Amino acid sequence: MIMTVWLVYAGILVYMEIVFHLGCYGLQGFNPVFTVGLVALIAAVQSFIGGCFREKGEKRASRIMLWTEFLVFAVQAVYFHIFKQPLQMKAMFETGGDALTSYWREALTGLLQTLPLLILLLLPIVGLEVLRKLKKYKPRPLHGIRRLSMGLAGLMSLAYCICTIMIGNIVGAAYAEDYSEFYDPDTVMRNMGAVAMVQRDGFYEIQALFDRLTHRREKPQVTTDGNMIAGMAGGDAVLVGTVSANSVSDTEGDNLSGEGDGRGGEELPDPEQEPDTSPHVFEMDLAKLAEMSQDNKEERWLADYIAGLTPTNRNEYTGMFEGYNLIYLTAEGFSTYAVREDLTPTLYKMVNSSFVFQNYYVPLWATSTSDGEYVNCTGLIPDGQHSMKASADNNMAYVLPKFFAKENVYSRAYHNNTLSYYDRYLSHPNLGYDFKAIKLGKGLSEEEWGGQLFTVATPDAWPGSDLEMMEGTIGEYINDQRFHVYYMTVSGHMNYNFTGNRMSGKNKEAVADLDMSENARAYLACNIELDKALEYLLDQLEQAGKLENTVICLSADHYPYGMTEEQYEELAGKDLSQDLDVYRNSLILWNAGMEEPVYVDKVCCSVDILPTLLNLFGFDFDSRMYAGRDIFSEEEGLVIFKDKSFVSDTVAYDRQQKTTTWKKELTEEEQTAYMEAARQDVKNRYQFSAYILRNDYYNLIEQCRTAGDLQGDPGE
Repeated sequence: MIMTVWLVYAGILVYMEIVFHLGCYGLQGFNPVFTVGLVALIAAVQSFIGGCFREKGEKRASRIMLWTEFLVFAVQAVYFHIFKQPLQMKAMFETGGDALTSYWREALTGLLQTLPLLILLLLPIVGLEVLRKLKKYKPRPLHGIRRLSMGLAGLMSLAYCICTIMIGNIVGAAYAEDYSEFYDPDTVMRNMGAVAMVQRDGFYEIQALFDRLTHRREKPQVTTDGNMIAGMAGGDAVLVGTVSANSVSDTEGDNLSGEGDGRGGEELPDPEQEPDTSPHVFEMDLAKLAEMSQDNKEERWLADYIAGLTPTNRNEYTGMFEGYNLIYLTAEGFSTYAVREDLTPTLYKMVNSSFVFQNYYVPLWATSTSDGEYVNCTGLIPDGQHSMKASADNNMAYVLPKFFAKENVYSRAYHNNTLSYYDRYLSHPNLGYDFKAIKLGKGLSEEEWGGQLFTVATPDAWPGSDLEMMEGTIGEYINDQRFHVYYMTVSGHMNYNFTGNRMSGKNKEAVADLDMSENARAYLACNIELDKALEYLLDQLEQAGKLENTVICLSADHYPYGMTEEQYEELAGKDLSQDLDVYRNSLILWNAGMEEPVYVDKVCCSVDILPTLLNLFGFDFDSRMYAGRDIFSEEEGLVIFKDKSFVSDTVAYDRQQKTTTWKKELTEEEQTAYMEAARQDVKNRYQFSAYILRNDYYNLIEQCRTAGDLQGDPGE
């Protein structure tokens, strides 16, 4: 009977994992090596706990454990259906309340759409209750040798789990890397199961706390070798600017020259004149930085890594927009496929003129919108979840408002939702913005925060109107001599239908004749509101005489994951399953004075925006402070994704699909060397970003800058 009870618990867990995997990931591959041991361990623990009670107590304990198990799978299934990624503990505790109040429509829709899956998950629990009623299942209490046997079975299962990960790390198995060294919740849940993800997530949070308290993390050996850096794990090479992409042009196929471009109506410098190509660095005492980092292994790694990095250089586009205004938008759920000349003409004009980025990507991160903002604003890769919120306590010395402040330019930020969501009322002022929204949100009082609100016509509409946000805010800065403004839009937010999405309903008539599903038409309709907002913005700038000397930059926070794969491909009109094409997007970098478009073929992504803007605006910055790179530098383009997949100018590597697509002809030996170097570069940029955030390392760097370089310091 003891084995029967264990088999029941193990069987129910295996059944739920199979149903969950099929419901969320379909027939994608699954690696059971670790999961087998974890299932055995959990079943042994459940059997042991149940066996400690007599009949009534056993029933109660069993029901509590099985219903908890069901809730874990059910919550993950609903959340995954909505957000296309797992629900992590940090998100549950930090923004769970806000999510339930702000996004209850999405939660309800996700619950209804996953109802068949939830019923299937529930079946074994119902079946067990039926067996109990029929007296076919009646476990006996565990005593003596049987209790000891179950305890030993649990210990053996635990030992198996530990050995599986340890051996996996030794041999370099992908599952072990995902689980331990570079934990990625989505990859773990896809390849190892929901229970493995939840278990690892809990351990991750405990480990992160322990690391912060004790700084117990292995330090990689980093040495310099010309333009290459030896990183972790046996000295694998790291790409740090050794490849010249030569892939930016002002006409198809030509090298970047800037001919015919305008700078507020002015011509660029003579292309025959040699541009300044000195490195983008500021004066810093690296020896002092290393000395001050000695007590913390993560900080020691950062000091060594920064000292060995090759910075990007100034180029012919450095300072092109020096002295200009900047309006920077993170557009909710924006996609290339929302850009249509007939429906969104302003977006179409801005995407296809000025700088035209033909290989631009926006990866999806763990905290979709907030992490998308974090990448856009900081040039760093998120560390787990809620990196923007975590940054509120750090010295964010190297973001746009700090550089504009050096030139006495006031920076404002606006969002057409609540002040409190994602704690933007803390994080954005810490970046240097005077942040305003249309509503207070959870826990904020009118008395203290009422001055941080701006007025719109329909503040309770969901999603809110981007046009109304422009109408309610432009007057605050349009007459300033210079300005930097940041907008977080919301009109493009899911769900995409004509009943629950106010912006889709508002613009429904414009898409009524399209031969598309409601989902696709509703998505286009809500982005018409963004287009109207930009049209109004350009008109107001022109009327104020500010259009020619204002740069507008717009990037998505993420692709519209509120659509299914089939729905998104319908919108795109093509297959998006190859080479991470689902993450392709459009970057708007637009100025009215540029008479001819500049076509940029180089691979680039959202983490590159900040250093690119700093270069274009002529700010003195240090390129080693970011995970991204100036797009116009000679360094090869590299796009890094959450699961450590990557796309470069040379290759597209998809870890989940296990595909490698080469764009250039290389020998087998060259391919092997390139992939080893690229993988290490990806790992290092991830680790660099995480350690910067966890250790408030910019604050330490500021203490190591020389006195002369700190005059007019952007961090002040």
